[in-house]
Amino acid sequence: VRNKDGIGNDEWFIVNGGDGFVGLLDPSDSRVIYAESQDGNMNRIDRVTNERQSIRPEAKDGEKPYRWNWDTPLALSPHDPKTVFAGANKLMRSSDRGMSWAEVSPDLTNAVDRDDRDIMGVKGKDVRIAKHDGVTVWSTIVSFAESPKKAGIYYTGSDDGVVAVSKDAGATWTRVTDKIPGVPKETYVSEVVPSRFEDGRAYVTFDGHRGNDFNAYAFVTQDFGASWKSISSGLPAGEVVRTLTEDLKSADVLYIGTETGLFVSTDAGASWSRVRANLPTVPVYEITLHPRDNAMILATHGRSLWVLDDLSPFQNHAKAAAGAEAFVFEPLPAVTRNASSERMREFEGDLKFLGQNPTPGASLTYRLKADVKDLKIAITDAAGKSVRELSGDAVKDASKAGLNTVVWDLRVAPLRGVGSGGFSGGGNQGPMVLPGTYTVALMADGKSVASAPLRVEGDPEVVITDADLKFRFEVATRLHAMNRRANDAYDALFAVNGQLTLVKDKMKAPTIAADLKAAVDEFEKEMAAVRPLVGVPAPGGPGGGGGGGFDPEAARRNVRQRIGQLKGQIMGATARPTETQLRRVEESEKALGAAMEAVNAVLPKATALFAKVTTAGVLFDVPKPVKP
Repeated sequence: VRNKDGIGNDEWFIVNGGDGFVGLLDPSDSRVIYAESQDGNMNRIDRVTNERQSIRPEAKDGEKPYRWNWDTPLALSPHDPKTVFAGANKLMRSSDRGMSWAEVSPDLTNAVDRDDRDIMGVKGKDVRIAKHDGVTVWSTIVSFAESPKKAGIYYTGSDDGVVAVSKDAGATWTRVTDKIPGVPKETYVSEVVPSRFEDGRAYVTFDGHRGNDFNAYAFVTQDFGASWKSISSGLPAGEVVRTLTEDLKSADVLYIGTETGLFVSTDAGASWSRVRANLPTVPVYEITLHPRDNAMILATHGRSLWVLDDLSPFQNHAKAAAGAEAFVFEPLPAVTRNASSERMREFEGDLKFLGQNPTPGASLTYRLKADVKDLKIAITDAAGKSVRELSGDAVKDASKAGLNTVVWDLRVAPLRGVGSGGFSGGGNQGPMVLPGTYTVALMADGKSVASAPLRVEGDPEVVITDADLKFRFEVATRLHAMNRRANDAYDALFAVNGQLTLVKDKMKAPTIAADLKAAVDEFEKEMAAVRPLVGVPAPGGPGGGGGGGFDPEAARRNVRQRIGQLKGQIMGATARPTETQLRRVEESEKALGAAMEAVNAVLPKATALFAKVTTAGVLFDVPKPVKP
């Protein structure tokens, strides 16, 4: 969300009642949402007006009712968003957003009568307490998908172990369960996944925990289910597979969610690695990949939603592993997003609960073959001009062998911190860079070892011309340079202040000559006139000193505060600076020149004064004059 504090509970809205299961947004119309609750109770909702239309298919009188699973599969066609599918014991299809339905399959389950089944030695028909508790019916379709590669290729999976495929939009069906090796009969089909890369390729996973079977079952077919090969041998023992997703860009990259977490394969299922980072040990029931953002969204059972912002390290793993000593993954385009603070989250007390927004800026991910002692990330613009260098603390925990990520906030270099008590309205951060193409270079022990291009884009919802955007950046950059000069002046005077406090304390001794005390007092008067110009507090005074509060004249004198506040206004705006702001820039630069002149005039006097007081046994190191 745009709010800087993160994603609050009030950002969410309720789609449907009941326990809540599938929710689908029509990709062609953001007003249209489909949702269902237990046992196939489906609705189409208008997000704007909250109009709700029940679209549940019903069997005709005289026919057996459809058998709906508690968690009914509901899907939109990847080829036509008006086409909706719903799985009962038969597959249902609507071409008009649920206004009418047609059966497009026979019963695709084993149609088992539970009354004839033994459960812990008791026949289903003899159960008297909580019969079928939580599972109203059995022998239902629990998974369905249409091929994203080719319309009309359908796969279904049932809770009693049936996998079926149709290559002609449901006109004919083939049960392929007996072609899948090593899976006990009637094992729950947790996922069917037609490939987005090949017509005949598909994946299927099984969950046998209901039968006390905790093996991992995942298979791939290349011939529409005529034959299958296991791809689960690389998974650890006991990992019950809940879901499988194929990567958006690489046919070799697969993702599996199990009862304990997330696994990835970069070699088409030949081997698997657990994805850890900050993901907790938790069941992963669904994996959705965002095509625009190249991101992964995990639906977990017990630890909410988790988002992995960039899949490129998985997609380019083979290229990175084959590279030299380092490899920089090409970052996704970064957006200079304008944050807001309209929610006033600080007043919510212990009721506040916020999800995280992605860290603002460009996420720079790279792979190192070995630890690097001196790591830097150099960012240059299209003309080769240096824009920013990330080093030191910025990369402190990102120089180890393996995958590392550093976030660049899309700003030019910040100003260094200033002495205690300093105040600068715009802070020390630099202006956001302009939209354009930049180069990210990895510097290891002084040499460039890898690089990648980075596209920076402007906030898509902010309307501003390129000329005004460039002009605002130039003005902000000018103020940033002025801010640096004012900070330097502040630091110099602040250092003198600390030493002057010690000198004045020494002057209390009766052995100090009267003329030296008078010289110190005279210098203190000169300092008192200069300090407010850059906001340095009086010795022993309060931290904000010299010009803030509600005294407009004091605030006007404090040129450092003026510059900082003006820089903050312009950097925080989304339009060309106003005429008033531009006039204040000129006035502030003139005032800064006068303040720097005054500061540089008093510093040599401090040097001379402190030389005199060395006779009293106190030595001092006065800063040199500040460069104008």
